[in-house]
Amino acid sequence: MKKAFWAFALICLTAASSVSAQNKQLTPKESGQMQVVEGYITVSNGIRLFFQKMGTGERTLIIPNAIYMVDDFAQLAKDRTIIFYDSRNRGHSDEVTDESKLKGGINNDVDDLEAVRRHFGLNKMDLLAHSYLGAMVAIYAMKYPEHVNRVIQIAPPPPNMAKQYPPNLSNIDEPLRDLSAKLMQIQSKGASKDPVEVCKEMWAVMKLIHVFDPANVSKISKWGFCELPTERNSSLNFSKYVLPSLLTIGLKADDYAKASIPVLIIHGTKDRAAAYGGGREWAMSLPNARLVTIENVGHASWAEAPQLVFGSIMTFLDGKWPEAANKVESLDIASK
Repeated sequence: MKKAFWAFALICLTAASSVSAQNKQLTPKESGQMQVVEGYITVSNGIRLFFQKMGTGERTLIIPNAIYMVDDFAQLAKDRTIIFYDSRNRGHSDEVTDESKLKGGINNDVDDLEAVRRHFGLNKMDLLAHSYLGAMVAIYAMKYPEHVNRVIQIAPPPPNMAKQYPPNLSNIDEPLRDLSAKLMQIQSKGASKDPVEVCKEMWAVMKLIHVFDPANVSKISKWGFCELPTERNSSLNFSKYVLPSLLTIGLKADDYAKASIPVLIIHGTKDRAAAYGGGREWAMSLPNARLVTIENVGHASWAEAPQLVFGSIMTFLDGKWPEAANKVESLDIASK
């Protein structure tokens, strides 16, 4: 039962979205004092991925899932170039209904990231990703280590998705059980309702899964707008294609060894969507990784502890380990 609750919460996290028309004007625009260039990148099978590029720094940071990352993480473009993009069948990228173009799951995401790199002619890049895409950028670094400088994983799922962790390394608490039950009730009655309204009802509940302190829900208030079909269907896409692919990755010691570049993992101890134990597992498995543990925060850690999260990210991208980052040698919390 615990595994079912955890998996359900992880599926729910993929539905974050933002309201906007699908046919956008793809021209440079001003965002404060910073010019933002928007456009599309065509990847395999003719699928287009929406991107936003900002900043003029020599080093380039790539961040997938622009749909809900861009507003908070644009601040990192002060001294670097950032390319945000929406993953396949997400956000403002093309809606994909052909199963043959989705069945690769996480492997499609790895290939699409490589297509983004080639499109912009990048030799080396830094990578930052949240949630299941945190696993994706680590897998990319194993496959293409020559193109990666540094990697940041925020609240990644465990390397082994089938693994269950003890209570002190996961947060399958009563609020999660209650919220999961409410979500299932909404889903069971959703067939006869307008899909946009069902999505909004679900997100009224799901926001509470992403933060530990309910008072912080207002900080992710933009999440969950459901006008985009790619976002309304993202949970189905995740459960049908991405999750099965993650379950079959089967990473081994030789795989981890290929990603010898510095990797920073940031994970909250009260994450209800991706077990904190998974963050420790990544830090133990990757040869040059450290973990920033944030007490009493949930899946969207930057919304609940912005100074620690963004301070750690900026220090790391500048070439140093954050003071709060620790090597991990055991799942045992007492061992650091």
